[in-house]
Amino acid sequence: MKHYVNGVFETTGTPFPLISPVDGRRTGTVPEAPREVVDAAVAAARAALAGPWGATSTEERCAWMRRIADGIEARFDEFVAAEVADTGKPRELAATVDVPRAIGNFRAYADLSYGRPERAYHTRVPGWSGTGEALNYTVRRPLGVVAVISPWNLPLLLLTWKVAPALAAGNAVVAKPSEETPSTATLLAEVIDEVRLPPGAFNLIHGHGAAAAGEFLTSHPGVDAIAFTGESATGSAIMRAAADHVTPVSFELGGKNPALIFADADLDEAVEGTIRSSFTHSGQICLCTERVYVQRPIFDAFTAKLAERARNLKDYGPMISAEHRDKVLSYFRLAVEEGATVLAGGGAPSFGDERDGGFYVEPTVVTGLPESARTVREEVFGPICHLAPFDDEAEAIRLANDSPYGLAATVWTGDLSRAHRVAPRIEAGIVWVNCWNLRDLRTPFGGVKASGIGREGGEYSLDFFSEPVNVCVKI
Repeated sequence: MKHYVNGVFETTGTPFPLISPVDGRRTGTVPEAPREVVDAAVAAARAALAGPWGATSTEERCAWMRRIADGIEARFDEFVAAEVADTGKPRELAATVDVPRAIGNFRAYADLSYGRPERAYHTRVPGWSGTGEALNYTVRRPLGVVAVISPWNLPLLLLTWKVAPALAAGNAVVAKPSEETPSTATLLAEVIDEVRLPPGAFNLIHGHGAAAAGEFLTSHPGVDAIAFTGESATGSAIMRAAADHVTPVSFELGGKNPALIFADADLDEAVEGTIRSSFTHSGQICLCTERVYVQRPIFDAFTAKLAERARNLKDYGPMISAEHRDKVLSYFRLAVEEGATVLAGGGAPSFGDERDGGFYVEPTVVTGLPESARTVREEVFGPICHLAPFDDEAEAIRLANDSPYGLAATVWTGDLSRAHRVAPRIEAGIVWVNCWNLRDLRTPFGGVKASGIGREGGEYSLDFFSEPVNVCVKI
């Protein structure tokens, strides 16, 4: 792994090991960026804004975005292999979601930026000399240097989800991927170098967060905005650092997402949908379901089917690290201590091969806990869901909203009127009805409460990464 600063790859900094979550073996080393490398990256970004990159037109930037997308596509298999090696996720997931979405992010923001309208208003002011009119129009200018901090669960998808609109809006970027998953970010830097994006427009640094590269970057006085995806506690720390310079932030943070299963739902579809929403990428997606509320008439049938499906899941990946595996297993033990009945999973599997050196935990289904239990209140970020019954719509909505988080929710029902009644009353940024993680890149993405600040996606990302300027001309 290498840093990419001002158009040059380098390895300054003490190396630390990159560990495979599949078998626990060391697969490479990553340089820890010291403060001087972070300073150099921010300085390069500022210089790019004052140089050729700052002089580019929207059309030119959109052309760069398409070249980057083509470059990722040309090295598709390399990106898939790197994503799988870093995260341990199934190859099919990386090949059908992560890498295609990265390509789509650059192409989508090229299209959105190129076709974005500007607003203008004629203003009439009686008593003025001349025509008594003025023309007000709005232009948008880039914020400047944007720090992009991306997580380990969807490292390429979420990195490009921020880098693409930031560059399309004319900003210069300093990106820091998770120290656990640096490979696809490094490949992206190679693609950007290959298409000859002006030096300094995109910079990549590697390293850890607290008291390291991440903190050096987010507290840097030369950074004009911060876009971060990760856990809520880290978001709070970044916000404190950003407050010193009143730096704008866009945060997509954690979730403890509910699913509401009504008695009129298609039972099999609801079970399969909840299996996906609870156990995709072994529950290591901020949108995954950890709280499942089932209307009482179908509670026993749904619970039995879901537990059986969970017990039979075979193609699932590991936790990202030994530390995270131990954290998830501690919640499994905590659930039992709090009085849970374990219906499926609850421990670490044994494979009899090299995977036993990896960081796997079993898909786990529990029930019987009170809403006050820590396992129900706190984000686990692993393959576990807790099932509880409810009686009517009002109780379902109350249970869904009884959380410090508010990122996403799912509603399963055969009653369209109920869907339209319930969905807007759930305190979440995204509510899926009879589906999960069905995304349109033009729609807003983000959470409420402890799940984040602001929205990303489509025009919402372009709004964050640019500043509106009103120009008023007397006619």
